[in-house]
Amino acid sequence: MSVTETGATIWLTGLPSAGKTTIAYELAGRLRTEGHRVEVLDGDEIREFLSAGLGFSREDRHTNVARIGFVAELLAANGVKVLVPVIAPFADSREAVRGRHAAESTTYLEVHVATPVEVCSVRDVKGLYAKQAAGELTGLTGVDDPYEAPESPDLRIESHQQTVQESAAALHALLTERGLA
Repeated sequence: MSVTETGATIWLTGLPSAGKTTIAYELAGRLRTEGHRVEVLDGDEIREFLSAGLGFSREDRHTNVARIGFVAELLAANGVKVLVPVIAPFADSREAVRGRHAAESTTYLEVHVATPVEVCSVRDVKGLYAKQAAGELTGLTGVDDPYEAPESPDLRIESHQQTVQESAAALHALLTERGLA
């Protein structure tokens, strides 16, 4: 790592099946090719290993986001570009993570992967929308549980109107503009 390597947390928020993780991994590959240190904190993996035992109540979701934000800030403070494709449905939870980063003078960018619920339900990567429609699942973010979309994210990606590569390129352009890529 060069002395000038600057870490940052790039939080990709959006509905389930919006494309957050796919975009994050596409961008991670590009950044690694360019020589950056990169980690992807995948929400599903975090739930399995770091937040096992937490449910999906508002309090548990806040705790999950706080834990992820803590790990992301630690990595970012040490020169890693941390891509966080995690729903984080509540604005106050995301703001708390932003505040922690600000207190540590660590760069934090919020990216809203703004895919309409109608598109997400067709993609339905994990079958969550189908389970919810069949009455087998309740508390699905954006359907029968709230999702507070960011009012002024650093970047809004309309993933349903462009390819994964175009979405990752738009995010890369933001990083370049901010001196991070």
